[in-house]
Amino acid sequence: MGEKIMYDTIFARSFSRYDQKKLGYGAFLACFLIALSFSTVFKPYLGPLTVNKRLSINDGLKMVRANDTISSNATFFSNVVISFNATVEMVSDGSSNMSSTSRNDTIGSSTSSSKTLGFNYNNGVIRNDTRLMPVLEINNGSSSQQGQGGVPEKIIEPICNIQGRTEFCEMNGDIRINGKSSTVLQVGMMTENSSWIIGPYARKGDREALSHVTKWRVKTGVKDGDNGVHQCNRYHGVPAVVFSLGGYAGNNFHDYTDIIIPLYLTSRRFNGEVKFLITNKNPWWINKFKTILRNLSHYDPIDIDNEQQVHCFPTVIIGLKRDPKELTIDPSRSPHSMKEFRQFLRTTYSLKKTTAVKLTNNNRKKRPRLLILSRKKTRAFTNTKAIATMARTLGYKVTIAETDSNVAKVAETINACDVMMGVHGAGLTNMVFLPSNAILIQIVPIGGFEWLARTDFEEPSKGMNLRYLEYKIKTEESTLIQQYPPYHEVIRNPGAIAKQGWDAFKAVYLQQQNVKLDIHRFRPILSRAIELLHE
Repeated sequence: MGEKIMYDTIFARSFSRYDQKKLGYGAFLACFLIALSFSTVFKPYLGPLTVNKRLSINDGLKMVRANDTISSNATFFSNVVISFNATVEMVSDGSSNMSSTSRNDTIGSSTSSSKTLGFNYNNGVIRNDTRLMPVLEINNGSSSQQGQGGVPEKIIEPICNIQGRTEFCEMNGDIRINGKSSTVLQVGMMTENSSWIIGPYARKGDREALSHVTKWRVKTGVKDGDNGVHQCNRYHGVPAVVFSLGGYAGNNFHDYTDIIIPLYLTSRRFNGEVKFLITNKNPWWINKFKTILRNLSHYDPIDIDNEQQVHCFPTVIIGLKRDPKELTIDPSRSPHSMKEFRQFLRTTYSLKKTTAVKLTNNNRKKRPRLLILSRKKTRAFTNTKAIATMARTLGYKVTIAETDSNVAKVAETINACDVMMGVHGAGLTNMVFLPSNAILIQIVPIGGFEWLARTDFEEPSKGMNLRYLEYKIKTEESTLIQQYPPYHEVIRNPGAIAKQGWDAFKAVYLQQQNVKLDIHRFRPILSRAIELLHE
């Protein structure tokens, strides 16, 4: 103690009060620089600070669910680790933006008690559809299952998702497909034993359509040697897509909205290096759309229902992705668009015309081409020749054609036209081959078709960069007036027929009705189309 007092006295005598203060500040600054140098040198060896919060599994999963609408500038943690001892550890090491959308994360028919998120794993980032989501690593609580360097291995979970009108699962790893039992197994992965039932046809909720679709069982968490796990007989080095040709396949509208466009959305990213496994095979359908199938896949389709071998793939998608709306690809929800799809069709069928004719007052010799879609059975024009004659007086070149299963010929005929008209029906679906800025004229029969006309063709035409015109016939223009008296419910109150169900509505208004257009009343519609071609 005495020595300390003596030292302080000497120190006080050796330095003035001002010098002591300067020396103290210098010492503080030196300590700060030493600490800063230490942290800079050893920063790479220091792990990030973690915030631990004990939550239930359900609460933890809710933190990464994407059910609710999320604003486009929402920021997320980019690394989420969920362990089965109910501890959720979040490490904030980045963020990603996500478009505003509403989405489900579980498949309704899951028979597992564990949650399965609708996320797609790609390069360490979970994706649902095309949007970035937080990385999800699921540990089983066992410290013995470690990867290289003692780091827990990431588990590749299957993606099972319901998106409006469809459901699909995407699986990675050792994926085995047994066509005889309609099962898809993910073998050898560190996953919970889970099972889903999927009807691989993109019209979720339509009982009539799905009653004609084979149901497939998707199972995870199985191991070699387990009961029902067969060895691979044939290994494929490319991904596979499993889809059905049941449902309403064969109806041209449903061929495109339920199968062709969803198949494009699902498989386009593979650039042809993908195999199609078809359940409920329909040889007529495959032959009709063989050119499209060949441009989406470099391989022949496999009739998986009749395969005796167990086929193995590194990636399998069961079911097809599709937009909730008919004949639509929403570019805000997908990396693709209807513009891109229509360009794909033009390339596939070598279609020459990309844009409809542009009329000018200086060149009156240029005449637009009008296609009148004719039908033989129902909703046919009974005065087609009179319509064509009137159209020619307005300056149109007129083509009258009925569509058939020769898609290449149909595509060429429609692509050559600037205006296409027809009664509401599957034939109007061929508007996908019209050039940009062309005009679609939909003739709407009596019977309450307004909703169908809007959702099936009017709204989709906008995404195809087409102009749309509509003509609603009067009762006098329907042949139903010849079959029923004016006071009958079929004529007076179509809503009463609709209340009896789709079959009753279809039997009367779709199958019994033809159209005799009032030429004078319809003429302004064709005149308006010419005006649009001047714009």
